[in-house]
Amino acid sequence: MTINTIIDTLKREIDSYRFNHSLNVMETAEALARQYGADIHKARLAGILHDCGKNYKGEEARRFVKRIGYQAEEVEIRQPKLLHGIIGEYLAKEMYGVTDEEVLGAIRWHTTGKAGMNLLEKIIYIADYIEPLRSFDGIETMRRIAFEDLERCIVYCSESTIKFILKKGVLLHKNTVDTRNYSLMLIKDRNENI
Repeated sequence: MTINTIIDTLKREIDSYRFNHSLNVMETAEALARQYGADIHKARLAGILHDCGKNYKGEEARRFVKRIGYQAEEVEIRQPKLLHGIIGEYLAKEMYGVTDEEVLGAIRWHTTGKAGMNLLEKIIYIADYIEPLRSFDGIETMRRIAFEDLERCIVYCSESTIKFILKKGVLLHKNTVDTRNYSLMLIKDRNENI
């Protein structure tokens, strides 16, 4: 499928807010890919499809991942919103014909992140967080830092997520903590080697 065909199909599959968000993530991911020398086509593809699994909610999401053989963790079972990256990875492959493992990984990990993300995974994780529709305290700082230092931006994004989750009083996925800690260690190692 071409990116234009994917966009046309996706427009019919998700609501208008999510579609506009996905377009913004695609454009933000492209800008970050240009900044950091990543593959622009892959960034656009992962950006437009990152939320293609978002329509599956609650019990439907739980059933979906069980059907595809994914063993959900307890936190994911209790908070099935966390499953949309897993579902999105599957749909990108099966419905949209994506075979590139980097693109599929970026879709899979964009919600929680993970320790040791590759460049494309980092770009989609950040693009989802800083795209133009997002509005919250500190977003302008994150947008600026995103084009200066990906690792610092990941720390900001993951810490913002952690604070938000703690304030809501819901379960926090360990991958978000691991994402923050891994990037923070990379920053500290880099600073010690200067």
